[in-house]
Amino acid sequence: MSSDDTWSIGELAERAGTTVKTVRFYSDRGLLPEARRSTGGHRRYGPEALDRLRLIRSLRTLDLPVPDVGRVLGREDAPDGAADGVLDGVLEDVIAERLREIGSRMAALRWREAALQLLRDCPAGERADRLLLIGSISTPPSTASLVRFWRAWIPRRLPARLASAIVDQAVPPPPEDPTPAQVLAFARLHAFVSGDCNGADNRPAVHRPEEGYRPAVLYDGLIEAYALASAELRAGSPARPGEALDCFVSAYAHSRGTPDTPAFRRLLGGQLAADPRIDHYWGLVAELISPPSGPPEPTAGSAHAWLSAALDADTAREAA
Repeated sequence: MSSDDTWSIGELAERAGTTVKTVRFYSDRGLLPEARRSTGGHRRYGPEALDRLRLIRSLRTLDLPVPDVGRVLGREDAPDGAADGVLDGVLEDVIAERLREIGSRMAALRWREAALQLLRDCPAGERADRLLLIGSISTPPSTASLVRFWRAWIPRRLPARLASAIVDQAVPPPPEDPTPAQVLAFARLHAFVSGDCNGADNRPAVHRPEEGYRPAVLYDGLIEAYALASAELRAGSPARPGEALDCFVSAYAHSRGTPDTPAFRRLLGGQLAADPRIDHYWGLVAELISPPSGPPEPTAGSAHAWLSAALDADTAREAA
C-alpha cells in the first residue's frame, strides 16, 4: 500500500485473488469506485474496495447478472443505519428472481429430457410423427391453447369467478418432472384442442343456451357435484345414488327452474349422451395428472361419467 493508504489496480487484484482485467471490468461499470487517481492518471483504491470486490465476486458466484449486482450494491450505499436492512431486502428480491429463472430453466430441461427419452424409446416407425407432435409444444409447455379451447367451449356471459373456476378445473398444470408418457399426453392434448373440434357448437345439447337454461346455476352446481363424485372415485366406490348424484341432478333441475323428480331424472338420463371428443380430452388429462403407478387421478370427465352411470342405476331401480 502506498503512503496515502491506497492501492493500485494491480495491488487490489492481487489481494483479492483475481485479475487486473476483472477489477477494471467492475470499475468501468461503476461497481467498484476509485478512491482517487494518481498524478499519472492511474486508478487508486482504498481498503474498502477490497471488501466491495469480495462482495461483488460472491454475488457473481451465484450467477447474478451484473445489473442485479449493481442493484444490490446501490442499496449498500444507502445512508448509515439503513444499509443493512435495505441490502437484505434487495438481495432477497434478487435471489427470488434468480430462483424463479433457474426453476424455469430446470423445468424446460426436464421436459426436454423426457421428450428425448420418448423419441428414443418409441418404435422407429412412429418417431417422425411423434417428433412433429412434440415439436409443436414449448418447453416447459404452455397451457394457453387449452385455456382458449375451454374459454370458447363454456357459455358466454358467465360470471368471471365461475368461468375461471371451470377453466382451472379443466386445464391441468403440466407436471414439473414429467415422464415420457406425460409428455406425449400433453402433446396430444395440445394437438386435440388446436384442431377443428373446439367451440361452442360442440357443447352437448343440454349445455347449449338455446335449450333454455341458466348456465351459471348449472356450472356452479356441477363443480360441487364433480368434487363429491371425485371423492367417491378415490374411494373406489361404484356408481350409486347418494349425495353426489343428488347434487348433480339438482344442478340441472335448478338451472331449468324445474323440480328434481323421477320423471326429470329419466329425461336427464336420456339427454346426457356420451361425447367421444370430450371423453378423449379427459382421458388424456388423466394420463397427464396421474402418477406413473397407481389408480388414475379423478377428472371432471371421469366424475361426470360416474355420475351419469349413477343416474342410470337410479332410474333403472325406480323403473323396476
